[in-house]
Amino acid sequence: MKKTDSFNPQKKRRGFSRVYHALGFSLAGLKAGWYEPAFQQEAWVFVALLPCAFWLGSNWLEVCFLIGTLILVMVVELLNTAIESAIDRHGDDWHALSKRAKDLGSAAVLLSLVFCIVVWACALWQRISP
Repeated sequence: MKKTDSFNPQKKRRGFSRVYHALGFSLAGLKAGWYEPAFQQEAWVFVALLPCAFWLGSNWLEVCFLIGTLILVMVVELLNTAIESAIDRHGDDWHALSKRAKDLGSAAVLLSLVFCIVVWACALWQRISP
């Protein structure tokens, strides 16, 4: 056991206690993410498009895939926010590696958005084409 492990009580938890506390940390993360404007926008788009997924999808697998693309965008946004928070913790000084990390996180969000849009556009095209 590393010396640093003694400072983290979560490392010593086992079973249901570990799961219970991990759930609390996850909910705290969602709460923190909610205060990010980009995450809020994506969450509202999720709420708006959720019923549309059931209309567009012709079976449960397609519905799950459409919903999954929306969730993927929010997951990537949370990861991008985590990267930015970790970088910002070290101060406001400009550094090439900090910029690179933030740019890579932003690119991941962009790719997830493009993927989501393409999947939804294809589903819509399939639904409305003769």
